Amino acid sequence: MTHRTLHRAAALAALILAPQVLAAQEDKSVAVKGGIEMPGWKGIVDDKELKAGLTVDSAHFRAMGPGMHATTGPAITYWNPTMMGKGDYTVKATFSEREYMGRNNHPHPYGIVIAANDMGTPNASYLYCSAYGNGNFIVRGMGPAPFQMNGRGTAHPAVNKAEAKGKPVTQEIAMSVKGDKVSCSINGQEVASYSKAELVGAGKLKSTDGAVGVRMGHNTDAHLAGFALTKN
Repeated sequence: MTHRTLHRAAALAALILAPQVLAAQEDKSVAVKGGIEMPGWKGIVDDKELKAGLTVDSAHFRAMGPGMHATTGPAITYWNPTMMGKGDYTVKATFSEREYMGRNNHPHPYGIVIAANDMGTPNASYLYCSAYGNGNFIVRGMGPAPFQMNGRGTAHPAVNKAEAKGKPVTQEIAMSVKGDKVSCSINGQEVASYSKAELVGAGKLKSTDGAVGVRMGHNTDAHLAGFALTKN
């Protein structure tokens, strides 16, 4: 391959990648008004959101009908200190994104939080499993630094895909602790599982016991129905 051919190939690659890079650069968190209007619930935004001047008041979490509704600017974790998962338990909810990517230019996730400890402090730790409207899911934790259990997310046939941008998509997400196993199920099918030894320890979870809640990516809008904590 000649130098000129290499140059042309590099230029073509740059043109292909440019829109993706630009989209990532433009995808900043856009604050909304409202704050937390769910009695008993608390929230915390990611460190990078705090550094950008965003707070829990830059997102809106409220009751809507028999469920809850979250509209975010910053990526945020909501938890309820009165709902503590201990021993063997399951937490589940159905997330309905009424307009897929309605507030963003690429898929953003939302899901279930378990094992939340020391929340609101620099030592916070928790684990979440979230779905994307493009068929991907991610299992990730804070301990307090982020730790990834399936990289930056992987595809799974159980995760529903929206027909197109602006179309509705719904995901039923559940996280369970049973014996030594911690699992995530989406739309009734287990998509990932881990032993407690993989999740608990230095730089990860303090315990699989802890408060439960929900995790919302930045610039997302979803209705939550049937949020519940049950003993296994």
